[in-house]
Amino acid sequence: MAQTVTSQPTSIAVVGTNQWSTGVVSCCADLPICVLGTFCPLILGCYAADRYGENPLLAVVPGGMTAMRTHMRLSYGIEGTLCNDALMVCCCHVCEVCRMAREVRIQTRASH
Repeated sequence: MAQTVTSQPTSIAVVGTNQWSTGVVSCCADLPICVLGTFCPLILGCYAADRYGENPLLAVVPGGMTAMRTHMRLSYGIEGTLCNDALMVCCCHVCEVCRMAREVRIQTRASH
């Protein structure tokens, strides 16, 4: 016989307390990434997705970079919101893709 549900499931919110390693406009932090992002942001997005362990074509899919930024922020424990992720990728796309690529490099270097 079926069991009766007597309480709603609960979820645990994971809130990050870390910050991004570099700012949105910290181009001098990694000049090659800045140059690539300025002239070929799509290629940099594919590179960042690949280095992060995602399919490189994620940079081409509408909403793909927002989804990757959200996942990256959550997995690295960086504070923020989904709304902020969407706004940053939409309004500051090139700068945000550069920051995501820098973050992947920094986090990859730190874990090795």
